[in-house]
Order: sequence, then C-alpha cells, then structure tokens
Amino acid sequence: MKNKKQALVIFSGGQDSTTCLFWAKARYEEVIALSFDYGQRHKKELECAGSIAEEYKVEHHILDLSLLNELAPNSLTRSDIQVDQEAPESGTPNSFVDGRNMVFLTYAAIFAKQRGITDLVTGVSQSDFSGYPDCRDIFIKSLNTTLNLAMDYEFDIHTPLMWIDKKETWALADELGVLEVIRDKTLTCYNGIMGEGCGNCPACKLRKKGYDRYMLEK
Repeated sequence: MKNKKQALVIFSGGQDSTTCLFWAKARYEEVIALSFDYGQRHKKELECAGSIAEEYKVEHHILDLSLLNELAPNSLTRSDIQVDQEAPESGTPNSFVDGRNMVFLTYAAIFAKQRGITDLVTGVSQSDFSGYPDCRDIFIKSLNTTLNLAMDYEFDIHTPLMWIDKKETWALADELGVLEVIRDKTLTCYNGIMGEGCGNCPACKLRKKGYDRYMLEK
C-alpha cells in the first residue's frame, strides 16, 4: 500500500538515483524529481533524467548550481583534469566534488519545504561510496538533523542503497521491474556515454562488475 505523502528524489539520471526514483514510485502517491546542473562534463545525464521523468510521468525540475564548478574544480567538471582510475593512497579521488551532496540535499530540502514535502530520497551508498565522504551514513544522519534544526521542519532523508553494493542495486532494480530501464536508459559514465558507458572510467567499471555478478548469480 502506497504512502499518501509525497517524496522528492534527488535525480541525476544515473543507475543509483533512477533505481531510487522507482523505489519511491512504489511507495508514494506522488514523486517529484530534482536534478542539478553543476557543470558536469557528463551533462548528458540530465537529458537521461528528463527522458525518464517524461516517460514515467514524474514531475521534474533542474536547478542551476554551476557555481560549484568554480568553487571546487575537479575531474567531473573540468575536461583538462583526467579522472583518477584508482583511489589515491590518501585523500579523496579527484572526481570528488567538495560539498556536492551537502549542497544538493540542502537545496532539495528548501525546495521540498515550500511544497510541504518531508521525505527526501537520495542514492548515496556507503557500501560502494568510492571514497566520497559525503556518501556515508554518518554524514546523511548529521545533515538530516542539521536541516531539521535549520528550518524547524521534520525532514526524513531516505537512503535505499546505503548498505547494499552494486550487485544488490541491480537486484533491487530487477525486483522493481525496471532492470532494463536502468541498464539501457541511464547514464553513470563519467565520460557521458549512456547505458554500458565507456567501460573504462571508475563508474563504468563499478557498474559493470555489479551487473555481471548479479547476472551470474541470478
């Protein structure tokens, strides 16, 4: 039985956020999707997000956060910086965008409150967090508390993928009946190639490894 409340999904058009979109659609009467343009070089993901939202009749908004590109130069927003192929021995990968999830969730919360929405959904995962500190459960819980205090409002941030890996994420997509949608119509690739992607960037490798493991054990 679906919950009567609305949910706002932070929606990039990639594997994880699209899986979360359908997770939310299975639980809420109304789902709204919010995407962010932060100057990402794989900007085609926003086209994927728009196409999926249109096909499945989800209200979709895109906010301009291009200032992030100027504040925190990184390999996802700068074509002259090559994406780290392996995690560095110390520090974060150069594909990490400082403050991105904090900013995304903060803007999403502001957007949601204006509509009386309390439930936010994001596809972060501590199991496959790629060295990004803002994908950790402790960060999400901390920010949830901060947003509630900052706006005197009871937000509830849902993280359906927090404790599952990419194989299990594919399994969830299959359980939701959208495995083919996730496989063929999403964009996870840092180089902006839809579906299977370039096959070489860290995002593509992680996605393929999970898919192959799931299909082998299915």
